[in-house]
Amino acid sequence: MASRLIIDYEKCVGCESCEQACSSKKAGIVNPILSRIGIIRRQMGIVNIPIVCQQCEESAPCMVVCPVKAISRDGKLSRATINYNICIGCRMCVAICPFGAMDFDEINKKVFKCDLCDGEPTCVKFCQHKAIQYLNPAEQSTLKQAALAEKVSAIMHKIASAMENTK
Repeated sequence: MASRLIIDYEKCVGCESCEQACSSKKAGIVNPILSRIGIIRRQMGIVNIPIVCQQCEESAPCMVVCPVKAISRDGKLSRATINYNICIGCRMCVAICPFGAMDFDEINKKVFKCDLCDGEPTCVKFCQHKAIQYLNPAEQSTLKQAALAEKVSAIMHKIASAMENTK
C-alpha cells in the first residue's frame, strides 16, 4: 500500500510551518492561502487540525464528480492528481471533498490540492513537532502500537511506584 500523510493531531501546535513551507514550494510565495495543507484552529488555538488531501483510494469523490476528468489516480504514488491543462475551474471537486482539502486559486482560476510533493512532502520536512509524517499504513499501525505500549508501560510504572510508597 502506498504511503500517505499521517497527521498526529495531538502534536500539532498550529505553528503554520507546514503551510508556509508548502505555499513557498508550490506557489513561490509564503502565503497560507496558497498552501495545499491548512490548519483549522478551534477553541482559541488550543485545538489545531491540519487539513490535507487523504488521497482517497476507491472512487475518490473529486475524481468522480469532475466533468472533464481532470483528476486521475497516479499509479506510482497512488495519489489523486490534477491535470491543469484539462481543469476548467468549475470547483465541483472543491464542493464535494469530504475533507475540505481542495481549494481554488482565484488568480489562475484552477483548483489545487496536495500532490505529496512527488513523494517527498515538504510539510513533513518542516514540521518541527513531527505532527505530520509520510508513512504507509503498516508503519502507522506499528508506530501506534509502540506509542500505546509506552503509555501502558508508564502507567504500570506509576502504579508500581505508588504501591511501593504505600508499603
